[in-house]
Amino acid sequence: MTNAAQTFNAHAADYDEARRRLIPPFDRFYGTALEAVALANRSPARILDLGAGTGLLSSLLRQAYPAAHITLLDGAARMLEQARASMGEENLSYVEADMRDPLPSGSWDAVVSALAVHHLGDDDKRALMGRIHRALSPGGVFVNADQVAGPSARFDAVYAQWHETRARGAGSDDGEWQAAEARMAHDRCATVEHQLRWLRDAGFGEADCLFKDHRFAVMVAVR
Repeated sequence: MTNAAQTFNAHAADYDEARRRLIPPFDRFYGTALEAVALANRSPARILDLGAGTGLLSSLLRQAYPAAHITLLDGAARMLEQARASMGEENLSYVEADMRDPLPSGSWDAVVSALAVHHLGDDDKRALMGRIHRALSPGGVFVNADQVAGPSARFDAVYAQWHETRARGAGSDDGEWQAAEARMAHDRCATVEHQLRWLRDAGFGEADCLFKDHRFAVMVAVR
């Protein structure tokens, strides 16, 4: 188990309760990720959620695409237990694995991820993008809703101050913010510009950033 997985296991029980306070653009962030799946050339029948955690994005996708089979993959077993307890088993699979491992077999209509890929180093991000491209069916989409780095140290500092100010304004107390900082200690964020280039280098013909508010961005690539 990675250090990040250990940290997220420790916070699994109270992770969802804090999410809306700690993600200032919560509705637009997740809403854009959900809308981006519709860029696939058909209604998705098989969806893979990488770093699925407690299943927040998967639960939204389940409502939008009730006939789709969704596979939730995460390295933190307790996060997946939370997801299973709230979502059940129907049209769902749960896989405990690291995002650096081979992807579950089969061809996917959509691969999605929310607030997970930024835990990987840049080389691992690029390798993952290549695996996702190969695993997607033609016309399939990869949607990555994630935290990103600023284009310079100045912007990173602006992003960090904005995030804390907005989170505390939404009701985050010292304990909740300190727990968030402990999780963010595992962050290895990359800029939007770098990630779009890596997606194109991986073979995606189209890639764009559909939403960005400071350090929160939604990127999409079409195979």
